[in-house]
Amino acid sequence: MNKPLRRIAIFCGLLVLALLIRDNWLQYVKADALREDPDNRRVLIARYATPRGDIIVDGKSITGHAETTSGDFKYKRTYKDGAMWAPVTGFVSQSYGATQLESIEDGILTGNDDRLFFRNTLDMLTGKPKEGGNVVTTLNAAAQKAAYDGLKKQGGKGAVAAIEPSTGKILALASYPSYDPSTIAGGSDADAEAWKKLDKKNNPDDPSLNRALREVYPPGSTFKVVTAAAALENGLYTEADEKTKSPLPWTMPGTTTPLKNEGNIPCENATMRVALQYSCNTVFGKIGSDLGNEKMLEEAKKFGFDEEQFVPVRSSASVFSDDMNPSQTALSSIGQYNTAATPLQMAMVASAVANNGTLMKPYMVDSLQAPNLDTLEKTEPEKMSEPLSPENAQILQSMMETVVKEGTGKTAQIQGVTVGGKTGTAQHGENNSKNPYAWFISYAKVGDSAPVAVAVVVQDDNAVRENISGSGLAAPIAKSVMEAVIDSKK
Repeated sequence: MNKPLRRIAIFCGLLVLALLIRDNWLQYVKADALREDPDNRRVLIARYATPRGDIIVDGKSITGHAETTSGDFKYKRTYKDGAMWAPVTGFVSQSYGATQLESIEDGILTGNDDRLFFRNTLDMLTGKPKEGGNVVTTLNAAAQKAAYDGLKKQGGKGAVAAIEPSTGKILALASYPSYDPSTIAGGSDADAEAWKKLDKKNNPDDPSLNRALREVYPPGSTFKVVTAAAALENGLYTEADEKTKSPLPWTMPGTTTPLKNEGNIPCENATMRVALQYSCNTVFGKIGSDLGNEKMLEEAKKFGFDEEQFVPVRSSASVFSDDMNPSQTALSSIGQYNTAATPLQMAMVASAVANNGTLMKPYMVDSLQAPNLDTLEKTEPEKMSEPLSPENAQILQSMMETVVKEGTGKTAQIQGVTVGGKTGTAQHGENNSKNPYAWFISYAKVGDSAPVAVAVVVQDDNAVRENISGSGLAAPIAKSVMEAVIDSKK
């Protein structure tokens, strides 16, 4: 071969090598990035070319699909009782992407998950169209309906979280006001208009906000359950009926400000049982101050504070601050100052007490299914922490049960069922200028088992301030959720 031909051959060989390298780079190194690129229209067309798998509650799908009449996408997502289930499902939209379970489990629902590779290959060879798998949730349909209907009837803003204490299964996750994900699932002008209405700038009610997981509120007196747990665990007091060293009035350390109680209630040197029954700020504020910031923070963290939860949807971290002085610690120990919690977090508090001191990791995906309903993955209950010893948990249970039998939580009583709870009315706005938040956390026991723990928060800006209380607004909703769970297990 002469020299010019050899040079041409070498040059052509280098071109072929460059093409091979480029091809492999695109197919293997850049494949995921190209597949997930929002500007890759072919990927989106393929994504909506087949029906999406379903999200399942109590053996029934709460999602579906419909054929579109125009555009490149053949199918779009539909939802049954979409507004009720939006905090669980999130949405998947041809125009606006996906959120929550629809996003996290997208691979299973579209059928693109690697665990479905061999099935998809077999279907391709046999000419069978690709199908998506299913996401089976832990949710209880009756409990979810009771939670959503209760919030809707109340008419303000709020959220409910309910957990099975023995496993950590999330049974209800409701937020109000809400939205129907079906209205933004397509790519029409109507979908665009519905999307604009979800923008907080256009709708101050912010219906797309998942208040059960993403919003943190001052928990008010419901946090006194954590403070009582800290007192028991640190040996400050060892019995529910032991008198506390709680003078009245009690001036917060380093200040000239006495901590006030709500009304004329028996708080002077009250036992922890009586203090929880009547919700004595002075008793629990002094407990927090006596224990100190470090011990209070340690106990709060055992319940899950200061850490995001993934259920698998991310829940915002609840807050109990560090580096507080004794008076700030006192205020934080009654659920004020910087203390803030999601409804899920406060349901976890009630759940740990009900489960004899063991906090189970909360989750709402029970299993993932292949299109033929074979189980690909099963979630196993997992212990998260032990905020209390069994003995101290039982002491705290007796105190919370007194709250419902004889104290501020009477509206949560269920005939033939043992209910423990704690009300809360949390300050809201600068100098407490806005209507307070109404809270209630609780659990129900049937025999020796506790099938459900619940947290409810209600924000009603239009209510008469004097009529706002955890007992009046939140406890009846918690009661209906507990009854729904109990009835569903009969």
